[in-house]
Amino acid sequence: MPLKRFGTHHVHGFRYLHRRILASPIGLAYYRGREMELMHRAMGFAALGFLTLVPLLIVVAAADPASGKGFARWLGQGLGVSASSQDEIARLFNVPERTWKQTTSFGLAALAVFGVTFGSVVQTGYEKVWDLPAARWHTMWRHVVWLAVLVFSLVLFVNIPPPRENPLRAMLIGLSDLVGTCLFFWWSQWILLCARIRWRALLPGAVVTAVALLGLRIFSQLVFSPQIASNAVMYGPFGTVLVLQSWLVGIGVVVYGGALVGRLIHELLTQRRLRRKYDEP
Repeated sequence: MPLKRFGTHHVHGFRYLHRRILASPIGLAYYRGREMELMHRAMGFAALGFLTLVPLLIVVAAADPASGKGFARWLGQGLGVSASSQDEIARLFNVPERTWKQTTSFGLAALAVFGVTFGSVVQTGYEKVWDLPAARWHTMWRHVVWLAVLVFSLVLFVNIPPPRENPLRAMLIGLSDLVGTCLFFWWSQWILLCARIRWRALLPGAVVTAVALLGLRIFSQLVFSPQIASNAVMYGPFGTVLVLQSWLVGIGVVVYGGALVGRLIHELLTQRRLRRKYDEP
């Protein structure tokens, strides 16, 4: 009889602890992330992003070789790779000028279609985060605008000269990158959600996404950088592609997960604000 009481007491304790964990912000984030299939959407983000952005960047690199080097530098900075790994990434964008001349109108049209589809995938992920119904077909122009701004932002970024041995300049460039990333994802949520969520509610998600991307860069420097060098020796350029694909999966998790955590933060702040309002005499 005492054993049964002892076991029942612990069972109730575990159930209480389980309910508390599920009710905590971490438990809510896990539950909602599983409900929206976060990893599945992140892998779709990576696959379609690789299918869309990499060919687009290669075409831009062929049209402007200087930009091609800039895009390789941008990927290297995003991954935080070493000099040897940076050379392996640069080979992916070291395409001859005839690539631009041989690019057909059909190929450009296919890139445009895939780009619009990529915007639609990101939009669907944001809609799942906020439990919104799917937008109507006539909002597709927002995908085109979003893709154009994304490409323009990348081109603008790669034209910024890399910081030399100047700590103050490097700090200012890093801070401007962080602020620019935050503003871009703040605006991205607003335009892809068709202005159905207020700017104020979208700000926490943009901040979390920008900070998480910085954390992903540090993680990439520790994990992905040595993998690029080793995979390039074992598998050649295909090994570099595998690492870049894994990195894109991480970006997908950060983009959707950052928006999800931002919504939880917004709800928590809203609850506190309402609680203070009703507690006031």
